Amino acid sequence: MFFNRRGSKKYAYITARVRAMKSKLIQREVFPKMMNMDLAEITRFIGESEYKQDVDELAQKYSGIDLVEHALNQNLARTYRKLLRVSQDEPHYLITEYLRYWDIWNIKTILRGKYYGAPLEEIQEAVVAAGQLGYRQLVSIASMESIDDIKVALENTPYHSAISDYQGGMLSTVENNLDKLYYSRILSSMDKSKGEKLSLKFIRTEIDLKNLKTLFRTKKADLPRDEIMELLILGGAELKDGDLRRLVSLSWSDFIKSQEDYSYWSALSEVISEDMPSLMDVEAELDKYAMRYSSKVSHYYPLSILPIFDYIVRKNNEINNLRTIARGKESALSDDIIKKHLVM
Repeated sequence: MFFNRRGSKKYAYITARVRAMKSKLIQREVFPKMMNMDLAEITRFIGESEYKQDVDELAQKYSGIDLVEHALNQNLARTYRKLLRVSQDEPHYLITEYLRYWDIWNIKTILRGKYYGAPLEEIQEAVVAAGQLGYRQLVSIASMESIDDIKVALENTPYHSAISDYQGGMLSTVENNLDKLYYSRILSSMDKSKGEKLSLKFIRTEIDLKNLKTLFRTKKADLPRDEIMELLILGGAELKDGDLRRLVSLSWSDFIKSQEDYSYWSALSEVISEDMPSLMDVEAELDKYAMRYSSKVSHYYPLSILPIFDYIVRKNNEINNLRTIARGKESALSDDIIKKHLVM
């Protein structure tokens, strides 16, 4: 279902609500303190915060790391649905399009679960109903036995075209189609007004960062050029079509050197080298860049969609940080390893 713009741009009300919601996010200095907690203490901390309702509701069904995981997922879905509930007109339309990311994420999760033979309950518990597809709808789709049934269930949604040719098997093509559909929709949802030029750049920068992660992974794995190009998403801010084709054709050594040509070099210069053993630091720095950029542009046009996008990004990052710390403690990882995965 496509949402049409209607009525005035009611940003004053929704941005005021978002400012209040943003003030309740966990401050960055709290995360290092949580490194001194064990899993039980982390659960108690979360249960005494904005996650209290979620922890209380789920405590009878889950415990330990499962309780933390499900409470975080439920809170994220609840928070994003609140944004949709309190917004109207153009803000609601743009928030809807941006949050379709979670519909895409859920469809991928279900298809992956089916492909790898995961238990039904595990698949159903992994979905996060933070987009347009509701929890009951997602649970119903997850319970379907055939790919054809899943395609029929999504027939009246925007996502059907991306999965219509999928017959099972490897997921890279259908996942790529879903990503391209998502960004195509949200780019086309923006108009060319002064405020939304920055909104467009925000989305295009997000595409750049996603493409950079893909390029680093695939170039390091030495995948064929055509395969890499197929995985990339057109429409980025700095990495235009020609840039992507050039980067794909470079050797690993020249690809590393080429990063100096782009503004993202400021985030990568200290962590990339030809012989780096993993890409963990690269991806963490790109995530940090995204957070800094989101915060910066959100102040340029306070009565626009940008502060709302910034909040959505920051809320998701808070959830990821809490999950990283909880999982790390559960797995007895060292504090140094856990810290490397945090984005603050």
